[in-house]
Amino acid sequence: MELNPYAKYLDGRDPIPVLTSTDERLHTLTAHLTGAQANTPPAPGKWSICNIITHLADTEMVFAFRLRQTLAAAPDQPHHIIQPFDQDAWSQRYAVYHIEPALALFQATRNWNLLFLATVSEDDRHRTATHPERGTMTLWTIVETMAGHDINHIQQLERLTARGN
Repeated sequence: MELNPYAKYLDGRDPIPVLTSTDERLHTLTAHLTGAQANTPPAPGKWSICNIITHLADTEMVFAFRLRQTLAAAPDQPHHIIQPFDQDAWSQRYAVYHIEPALALFQATRNWNLLFLATVSEDDRHRTATHPERGTMTLWTIVETMAGHDINHIQQLERLTARGN
């Protein structure tokens, strides 16, 4: 598995403007959807728009912990091992979630993470953590992964909302 499987979406751009703009983009893309449009999967076995937003909220909470965990180890101590998660296992429970609370959770957690990232120094950017499936990465690799992940799902949502589901 690649260190950052979403790097191709970021394509060398600064991740902070991406992270800062995602919430507004999500709201714009979903503002005029009907319940059926938000909750109907585009094909069997595929996520609905609501499922994608719920996944983004879940993932933002994971990233919040990973960012803080990476900076929690003292510089002279071994770095943390970050816990992977199985998005497919988590998504099996997505039917109970609604788009509005998922958007609200994403927005609150993203804003919290952006405040945290505003405190990150240049030295902090190079602090490391190890993902058991991807390897040792820096805090900034995690930030770039977040932004690339955003772009990937925004593109997915743009395709789904353009065709009406």
